[in-house]
Amino acid sequence: MQITATIITLNEAGNIRAACESVAWADEVLVVDSESIDATREIAAECGARVITKPWPGFSAQKQFAVDSASHDWILSLDADERVSSELQTSIANLQNTTEATLAAGYRVARRAFYLGRWIRGGGWYPDYQLRLFDRRRGHWGDRVIHESVTMDQDAQVEILRGDLLHYSMRDADHHRQMIEERYAPLGARQMLNDGKRTSAWRMAVAGPAAFLRSFLLKGGFRDGRAGLTIANFAWLNASLKHSILYDLQNQHQDGATRE
Repeated sequence: MQITATIITLNEAGNIRAACESVAWADEVLVVDSESIDATREIAAECGARVITKPWPGFSAQKQFAVDSASHDWILSLDADERVSSELQTSIANLQNTTEATLAAGYRVARRAFYLGRWIRGGGWYPDYQLRLFDRRRGHWGDRVIHESVTMDQDAQVEILRGDLLHYSMRDADHHRQMIEERYAPLGARQMLNDGKRTSAWRMAVAGPAAFLRSFLLKGGFRDGRAGLTIANFAWLNASLKHSILYDLQNQHQDGATRE
């Protein structure tokens, strides 16, 4: 079992070294960079990674390009703001010491987020299982525009590995808000439209409060104190903004269909 660790990047000079170092044990580290204007590529190369530059085609497409460009069939995919924990590394090493016949086709790992100075336990943020270690002969990245995931063959066996994938996604609350306004809400609305989902004035009104209650109460965000409350408030913002954008998109879509 030889593994290529793949990382996609865009202006990740502040993150890429730690990401590469956390997978330095892999048989290959492959960084696919979307024309960064900082030192991302140089730092990755210093860490021993093979670096490919490719214009940005979208999250899923870029991750699949990395999979297709890897030297080995087993892929460990992570983002530049993620790190493989020592426990997860040990779990993967144990797999490498077993025979191919005993391996599943893919493995899910729990992702733990570090936010506002603490590791988050609730709010739906943990364990947040992600399928990140897989045999590319049995799986591929789907075509979603956001919250992309690996799709495995129908008969492929998928198991869970011990150990966390550590996620350092948000620097602070301002960065969180920026990510919602510029990425999560617009792309989430586009994905909902692509999935045939529609919204209404009533749904726009209740989406935010419902998201807050789900995050803070139903999913235990209150256990994380101030950080949990902040996450719940941003869940409200994300849901409200996403439905608002979807409302505009669906009206544009209907107007276009009417003119045709």
